[in-house]
Amino acid sequence: MATEMLDRIRCLIVDDEAPLRTILRRVMEAEGFECREAPSGVEALELLKQEPAPLVLSDYHMPRMDGGELLRNIRRLWPETAVVMVTGVSDVDQAVRCLDEGALDYVTKPFRIEEIRGRVGQALEKRRLLLENRAYREQLEARVVAQAHAYEHLFLASLQSLADALEVKDAYTSGHSARVCRYAMAIARELSLSDAMMRQIELGSRLHDLGKIGVREEVLNKDGPLTDAEYAHVMEHPVIGWKLLSPLLGEAPHALAVVRSHHERFDGKGAPDCLSGQEIPLEARITAVADSFDAMTSGRPYRAGMSVEYALSELHRCSGTQFDRTCVLAFERALQAGAFPLPDWQVQRPVRHKSLAAA
Repeated sequence: MATEMLDRIRCLIVDDEAPLRTILRRVMEAEGFECREAPSGVEALELLKQEPAPLVLSDYHMPRMDGGELLRNIRRLWPETAVVMVTGVSDVDQAVRCLDEGALDYVTKPFRIEEIRGRVGQALEKRRLLLENRAYREQLEARVVAQAHAYEHLFLASLQSLADALEVKDAYTSGHSARVCRYAMAIARELSLSDAMMRQIELGSRLHDLGKIGVREEVLNKDGPLTDAEYAHVMEHPVIGWKLLSPLLGEAPHALAVVRSHHERFDGKGAPDCLSGQEIPLEARITAVADSFDAMTSGRPYRAGMSVEYALSELHRCSGTQFDRTCVLAFERALQAGAFPLPDWQVQRPVRHKSLAAA
């Protein structure tokens, strides 16, 4: 965060745990903020009535008045205040409600100091753009359009930051979403899809695993194959991601379809809706091929990754049952044409594995 931009900006820290307030205060004061503290939403409102603050960091679970009610009051009384919510990683529904009700970002517990700095800086930048957007709307309509594009960019960057944060928690899937996006876009180009559809596939494939934020970390990072119960738990992530993103991506239905349906199977035995064949949205069928290829060629602590050659043979073997053959053939053409770079560790040598296409 650029301290010259902050200019000793006031910050209110709201949390019923005094040690956590102290940690946040030290972090924020080191960044040049002027901080006050409140142990609950009730005390926070009283302090804001005395002196409004441009920035509020608020816990969600607090006595007397929780963070959700505090957020609604702030949005009603001080709509220009940037609110960053602090909540548990498993509170997906609460995170959705907070974003839908006007929070500019949220941080999950336990958090890293760098994450707090980044999210606060991003929230203040969004606040700055929102204020400028209102001023430009009053003065000149053309400038409003430009600022709306800038706000959209930051909004999508916020969503991507959530996906990136998830991959930090799962060391063995680092870069997975970016690679899946790269492969999915190559397939879409081979199928000559429209630019508008490709933009939504790009967004959906980058966020396809966002629902894993609701998966227990001990399952996500397990050093071995999953049990049936653990696998069922992991496979809840498409619906979790779809619920999380639905209020935010109402104008991107194809991106949402990728998130919800990328684990559907062509034979109708997938999840979560048991769709089959052409019932599965094309954008989801595309991402399923890209996702499975990267899963097969990526290593895990308990098994080595397949070679590109062997993974491609698995995609063909499962065509018509798990995958749409048209999408598999499009992926193969893109691969043979060198349409995308492959990571150095995806070596071209035969590896004898049992089928991992569903991994």
